Amino acid sequence: MSRNDEVAALLEEFADLLEATGVEYKPTAYRRAAENVREHTAPIENLAGEGEDAVAEIDRVGDAIASKVVEYFQTGEIEELEELREELPVDMAGLTAVEGVGPKTVGSLYEALGVTTLDELEAAAEAGEIREVSGFGAKTEENILENVPFAREARKRTRLGDARPVADAALAYLADLDAVGSAEVCGSIRRWKDTIGDIDLLVASDAGEPVVEAFTDWPEADATIEAGTGKASVRASGTRVDLRVVDAAEFGAALQYFTGSRAHNVAVRNRAIDRDLKLNEYGLFDVSAVDDPDAGQRVGERVAGETEAGVYEALDMDPVPPELREDNGEVEAAAAGELPDLVETGDLRGDLHTHTDWSDGGFSIAEMIEAAAERGHDYHVVTDHAAGPGIFGNTGLDEADIAEQAAAVEDAVREVDGAVMGREVDGAGGGDDPGDGDDPGGDDDTIAVFHGIEANVDAEGAVTTDDATLADLDLVVASPHSALGQDDDAATARLVRAVEHPHVDVLGHPTGRIINSRPGVSPDVEAVVAAAADAGTAIEVNANPARLDADGDAVRAALDAGAAVAVNTDAHSPRELDNARYGVHTARRGWAEATDVLNARSAAGLREFIDG
Repeated sequence: MSRNDEVAALLEEFADLLEATGVEYKPTAYRRAAENVREHTAPIENLAGEGEDAVAEIDRVGDAIASKVVEYFQTGEIEELEELREELPVDMAGLTAVEGVGPKTVGSLYEALGVTTLDELEAAAEAGEIREVSGFGAKTEENILENVPFAREARKRTRLGDARPVADAALAYLADLDAVGSAEVCGSIRRWKDTIGDIDLLVASDAGEPVVEAFTDWPEADATIEAGTGKASVRASGTRVDLRVVDAAEFGAALQYFTGSRAHNVAVRNRAIDRDLKLNEYGLFDVSAVDDPDAGQRVGERVAGETEAGVYEALDMDPVPPELREDNGEVEAAAAGELPDLVETGDLRGDLHTHTDWSDGGFSIAEMIEAAAERGHDYHVVTDHAAGPGIFGNTGLDEADIAEQAAAVEDAVREVDGAVMGREVDGAGGGDDPGDGDDPGGDDDTIAVFHGIEANVDAEGAVTTDDATLADLDLVVASPHSALGQDDDAATARLVRAVEHPHVDVLGHPTGRIINSRPGVSPDVEAVVAAAADAGTAIEVNANPARLDADGDAVRAALDAGAAVAVNTDAHSPRELDNARYGVHTARRGWAEATDVLNARSAAGLREFIDG
């Protein structure tokens, strides 16, 4: 975790505790400051070293917050935050993991019942005590009791988006060691599952003990759990990180063994057995080749193991991408040479779902366009929240606001070098094949900007922004933000109606889930994607690592039905545009190729889809 992330987390905790104790307005200021500290390119520790004025130069970091940041680096703590922790000694993260329990609820239940932990919350609900607290009732108590088990189970797993940066940092550290020949993650994190139990690292080296010693000295490790001659475990940013060191000759076999799901590995091992071979973490062996007289058994001759590709090739298979190793037909496809040519992050040509400070984003329209251009995007779509169910406060745009924003988008386009309105590049780009190299306006520095909206799908499936306004927009993402506890049949009917709306281009985060926080709805996926395919509506793979919605299974169902998918970041800041990789790997888990992904098309191809 960078020091910027560390300070941002403290400011977010500050905001939660302030809100829980009934303070108004300040929590929002702390959350906005946290977002901008996290996003800031300069190391916060360097700015703090220069003093409060330097920290206060960060957008939305006022003098009071800047002084607290400097205090933290000078003393190791923030006195006011420590006082708040003493005033409200609760497990805020654990309690707010329960759907419907926010900081204010935590504060109220602590004051009334002394609830500090998830176990105490559950006990109070079971005893019927919560319904007696002013402002609560039997329904709230029932909802809390119903959602505690999900929250408890979720705390056992770490979101991919929280674990992957830790894994990347560990890999970079290990790769710099002279004794390390190769290093890679394995296990569920290499398959890009949405949550992981721990981080598994594999290293090829002939110097196990020095590598283990260096690993336990890793500056980002908070504690060493255990260490041996070829294995070690540490804890970093709250996640267990396990290291295994193997010989270079075994690295590929070990990587294959420790990456695949159990079911995938069984299928591959059975294929080996059918060929009189034995596959394990040490290699692929011809068990008919060599006798070991001393052991009185055949130990076999290693025929592969140094590389992962070599193991698969020795089994007459194409190498299986890690994301596919779930025993969902990939072994047969690899044997037949029919694996998909999976989409890559570099195939994406733009983002169809982003936010600005017109709704709940933290940056201006121009700043978001510039950030997209800096990342080489061919086009960028502004899709702020429309007002409607599930959108709180004044963060959603009504029809008049949307019309006003249309002019603001045009003003921003004039402000940003090389930006043009998307409607000005119709027919440009020379085709819509992913990766064809044609940019929207015939100039490598040009970025086309489209004006859209993220509209709201109500409980019955209606889109709550009026049709005339939707018709005037370049692109409409429609998403469920409310009634996320409805039954499966209602959820299915709701989403089918939404994708059939004539002005809806993309169904945004279809289930509305927040990983480890709320499960969202559970529609009949096949029915929804079939309707989307018929209506020409794309299914979003929301790349926000807290969402990853639709998931890989839904992506594959969409592709089977003939529906397109759109890999969008739902970015509320420039930094969040970099979350695209999480969406791409989720799409890969659904066997998606670049031709399946709407925003891997050129601007002309996107326009053709919208107008079709």
